[in-house]
Amino acid sequence: MARQPATHESFDREEEIKGSSDRSFGLVFTVFFSIIGGIKLWVGSSWFWPWFVAAGLILFLALVKPRVLAPANRLWLRFGLLLHRIVNPIVMGLLFFATVTPIGLMLRLFGKDLLHLRRDGSARTYWIDRKPPGPSPDSMINQF
Repeated sequence: MARQPATHESFDREEEIKGSSDRSFGLVFTVFFSIIGGIKLWVGSSWFWPWFVAAGLILFLALVKPRVLAPANRLWLRFGLLLHRIVNPIVMGLLFFATVTPIGLMLRLFGKDLLHLRRDGSARTYWIDRKPPGPSPDSMINQF
């Protein structure tokens, strides 16, 4: 067992992931297959009827015997978790390199220091004077 750090926080990420109920899984896929069938019918394809048959069968199972859909529901959950493990790092990396990096480079190019982190050897202090000054220290009696 890995040694836990001596903090009040728990860094344990063994969370139980709970999927949707079998009935709601069936209803969602009923709507999904109906939409595909409707699109096929709208564009004039003659292969619209298998989608409506599948939607009707799944609706029947979802309403009458939802436990039959349990293996498909678990498989769908695992597929979603696999997609999450692959897509999430890619999207976050793209987001970082497409937004944060160019902004940081432009700020450096224009000499901006938004957090005032540059060292100033001639500065007596780094405290920022408030003008007008804030509330008197006497007003801060019961902060917690």
